[in-house]
Amino acid sequence: MASTIPDPLPGGHGALDAPSSAGAAATGADHAGRIEAHGIDHIPDGERHGHPRELFSVWAAANVNYLSLVIGGALVLMGLSLWQAVGVIVVGNLFWVFTGVLAISGPASGTPSEVITRALYGVMGNRVNNAVTGWMISVCYFALNLSAAATAAFALVEKAGIPATTGVQVTVVVVIAALTLTISVYGHATIVRLYLPITLVLIAVFAFVAVAVLGHADLSYAPAEPLSGTQLWVTLVSGVTLIAAGPLSYTTSADFSRYLPRTTSRKAVAGWTALGGFLPSVSVCSLGAFAATSVDMTDPQNALQGLLPGWFTPVFLLALVLGTIAINAMTAYSAGLALQAVGLRIRRSVSVLFDGTAAVALTLYALLVSNFLDTVSDVLQLTVVLLGPAMALYATDIVLRRNRYDGLALSDESPSSPFWYTGGIHRAGALALVSGVVAAALCVNTLYTGPVSHALGGADLALPAGMVVASAVYVGLLRGRRGLRGVPRA
Repeated sequence: MASTIPDPLPGGHGALDAPSSAGAAATGADHAGRIEAHGIDHIPDGERHGHPRELFSVWAAANVNYLSLVIGGALVLMGLSLWQAVGVIVVGNLFWVFTGVLAISGPASGTPSEVITRALYGVMGNRVNNAVTGWMISVCYFALNLSAAATAAFALVEKAGIPATTGVQVTVVVVIAALTLTISVYGHATIVRLYLPITLVLIAVFAFVAVAVLGHADLSYAPAEPLSGTQLWVTLVSGVTLIAAGPLSYTTSADFSRYLPRTTSRKAVAGWTALGGFLPSVSVCSLGAFAATSVDMTDPQNALQGLLPGWFTPVFLLALVLGTIAINAMTAYSAGLALQAVGLRIRRSVSVLFDGTAAVALTLYALLVSNFLDTVSDVLQLTVVLLGPAMALYATDIVLRRNRYDGLALSDESPSSPFWYTGGIHRAGALALVSGVVAAALCVNTLYTGPVSHALGGADLALPAGMVVASAVYVGLLRGRRGLRGVPRA
């Protein structure tokens, strides 16, 4: 069955011994303040609980963060006017709708996204998918966000009179990572419980920052040499891709909805998830764009401090760290599940610690060796080549199956599983993903320029090309719903 060793329940019982009744939650299978027992295994109906509105604060806390400020300011630095940048921010964040759609598969199956995608790629093919789109990219995002939190923490340390030497920087990174991983290890219920107060705190802090920024912003800002023609469209499309990389990175949204009862409203799950990502992302990214009209956002942290009263600066820096801890706790949680889904028989709590170690190593490299802002831009845009097709393929499968997934069948990894397909690989899903990635790679313009992008004057069409091709190929190979396996009766 599932490649996972359960974390022990309080009282010395393993998760496999947990009762499949409503009392299971009370014994600690998913209880705030206790290490979550479940990993990628199926959540029985008796252990389902919660309300979809809880998803709003989960996603909101993760998206009121420093990285969003950086990206919003970067749009103005790319040569856009203020209102062009705001338009790009809104359009790019509309991709949160896809994140919301993917979340509805959690209550339907009772399993995380890392298991549901076996329906798309087959048992063995899905291991490769999780190794790349699940684990590797999650660790990269963890490192990028941890880098952002660390820069704020370094400034806080220096305000306390401690020089930010290399040794101090390493210590700060490790401490922030430890706090983040503690939340991830405790798991789902602890995340749900903590993220409402975290959301309220972050909203209060960023509201104060917004008042200060808007008081100095130039609402009619336009660059001295406005972009026009092909150059303008190239920049607008690149900006949308940069913003969309955020929601597209969450192909794992079912991880946080899988404990909801099977009968939970699909619209409510999709809506609260999408709104929880969309509203704060638009607000904070726009705040970064407004700030860029009056200060130099090549160094966002110091620039924003110049707009804030001195007493509030430490509060602002702490909020930046807190927001990044929130987003990274979710990232590490999903990365831990992905590592289990790759086939490693380890406990979820152990897999999370492994992810954190890898991310800390990447973070120290990003901070001590490379240019942080360039790294953020390049990585976010390049991951769209893979994440766009993966997101579109997952959403297409949900539509074709009418969101009917058999969680127990998905948890079966044996050759007798309905999702073993041929040699453990679902050729339709694998070919569709490869086709989408190739199409996106031909149209990308980031670390390199694809031939299609070059012919179009540098326009980066990787996002729409990859998503459309992946979805179309998948539907074509399946010939509608007739090629689907493992669909339970309604």
